[in-house]
Amino acid sequence: MGFLEDRDLSDVPGIKEYFRGKTVFITGGSGFLGKALIEKLLYSCSDLDRIYLLMRSKKGVKAEDRLADIYSTIAFDRLRSEMPDIFQSKVFVVTGDVMEPGLGLSDEDRTLLVNRVHIIFHVAASVRFDDPLPYAAKLNLGGTKEIIDFAKDVRNLSSMVHVSTSYSNTNRDVIEEVMYPPHADWRDTLQVCESIDEHSLRVLTPKYLGEIPNTYTFTKQLAEHVVYENKGLLPVVIIRPSIVISSVDEPFSGWIENFNGPVGILVACGKGIMRSLYTDPDLIADYIPVDFSIKSIIAAAWIRGTKKLEPTDDIPIYNCCAGNLNNITMFELVDIGKRLAAMIPLDDMLWNVGGSITTSKTLHYIKVLLIHCLPAILVDALLLILGKKPMLLKVQRRIYIANLALHYYITKQWTFDNKNFVLLRSRIKEQDRKQFYYDIENVDKEEYFRKCCIGGRKYLLKEKDEDLPKAKAHFARMVILDKCVQILFYGYLVWLILNIGCIKNGLKFVYDIFLL
Repeated sequence: MGFLEDRDLSDVPGIKEYFRGKTVFITGGSGFLGKALIEKLLYSCSDLDRIYLLMRSKKGVKAEDRLADIYSTIAFDRLRSEMPDIFQSKVFVVTGDVMEPGLGLSDEDRTLLVNRVHIIFHVAASVRFDDPLPYAAKLNLGGTKEIIDFAKDVRNLSSMVHVSTSYSNTNRDVIEEVMYPPHADWRDTLQVCESIDEHSLRVLTPKYLGEIPNTYTFTKQLAEHVVYENKGLLPVVIIRPSIVISSVDEPFSGWIENFNGPVGILVACGKGIMRSLYTDPDLIADYIPVDFSIKSIIAAAWIRGTKKLEPTDDIPIYNCCAGNLNNITMFELVDIGKRLAAMIPLDDMLWNVGGSITTSKTLHYIKVLLIHCLPAILVDALLLILGKKPMLLKVQRRIYIANLALHYYITKQWTFDNKNFVLLRSRIKEQDRKQFYYDIENVDKEEYFRKCCIGGRKYLLKEKDEDLPKAKAHFARMVILDKCVQILFYGYLVWLILNIGCIKNGLKFVYDIFLL
C-alpha cells in the first residue's frame, strides 16, 4: 500500500497536536464504541475545538435530552471527576438520522457542519445479526451512502474514519486488509429493499445473501464498497474491529455496556444456567478490548489527516483485531471462566457453575433439553407454586436464540491478517505512545478476564462489591447442593443397574423352571 511505509513523519504533528483546534463530527455516539470514542477524544485530545454528535429523537426523548443521558452514564465518570466542565463546553448535538436523506439535517445545521467540520467518525450501525434486510440495508448501507454524500460537501475535511467489521468477509478463511469483491451491487440492494414488499423480501433474503450468514455481515461489506468508490476523492480510511469487548484500562478497567462475545457466555455460566456450549474447544476467538479499538481508530484518523489527499491515494484498511498477537481458544475461555466464577461469584446464582464444550450438535441439543430446559421448567413450576412469576424458561429461550445467532461464529475459524493495524501503532510518535499505543501482546489473559468479570458484575448486572461475601457463601452452598444431587443421581443409576440385574436373574430362574 505504501501509505505508512513510505512516509517521513518527522515533521508531522503528533496525534494530540493534530486534533488541536479541530471540529469532529460523530455518528453512533450513543453506542458502546461511540461513547468510548467521545470520552477518549475529550480526555486525551482536550484541545480539540468541539464535537458534534448526530442524534435523533428516540421514544419521545429529544436529541438534546439524550445527550444529557449519555453524559450521565458510567463511561464518563473519569471526565466528570478530572475534567468536570469539558463535556458541556465541547460536545454539541445536531438532530438528524443517518437513515434519512441528507442525514435528516436541517438546512441550518447542515450549513454549520459543512463549514466547521474537519474530522468525521462514522460509527453508527446496527450490530444485530437478525435484523430484516430492509432495516439493515437502510442503516448500515444507506446510512454510509448518506455520510459519504455529506463528506463530499465538507469544505475542510481532513480525515474520515469508516468503522466496519473484521467479519465483513466471512466467506473467506483468510481475511486480509484489502477490499474484496462485493457480495452484491450495493445500489441494486438498496433498490431491491425499497421496491419489494416485506413478506416477499423475507422469503427471498436467504437466497439473496448466498453464503453470507446474516444481514449484518452482508450490509457491512457492501457499505465498505460505498466508501471505497471514493478513493482519491475523500481522505477516508476503513477500520474493521473484531468482537469489541471490555476495556483494559480506559476509561477504567473492565468497563462494558453489552453482553456481546465472551462476557455473555461468562455471565450465563456464572449464573449456572448455561451448561453446554456447541463449539470447537480449539477454535481461536478474536476479541479486541474497546479502548484498544478506540486508540487505533483515533490513530487512523491522524495518519490519514496528516497526509495531503492525492488522486492516486488508495483507501487504507485496518483489521482491528488481536490476530496472532494475543489469542485465546474457546477451551481456555471456558476454563478461565470456571475458575473466576469461584473467585468472583455472581449474586443469586441458580446452580453451580459447570457444563462443558461439545463438538456434537446432537449431544448439545440433548444437553439443552435435559440440563437447560428441564431444570428451567421445574424451577418455573416452583415459582408458580410460590406465587411468583416464572422466568427461567424464558431466559433459557433467549440464551438458545443467542447461541443460534452466534453458531456460525463459534464453529468456524478465520485467520485475520492485521499487518497494517500493527504497522499503524509503530508510527505513533513517542510523545503520543502513552496515550494511544495499543500493546496487545502484553495483556495477561487471566487478569484481563478477571477484570471483565468484575466489570460485567458491576456495570451490566448492577451487583455491588459489598455483596460479594454473600455471593461467595451462596456459591459454596450451590457447590454442596450440586455434589449432593450428583451423588443421588449416580447412586440411583447404580441401584437401578444392580436391580435390573436381579430382575433379569429372577425372570431367567422362572423361565428355566417352566421349561423343566
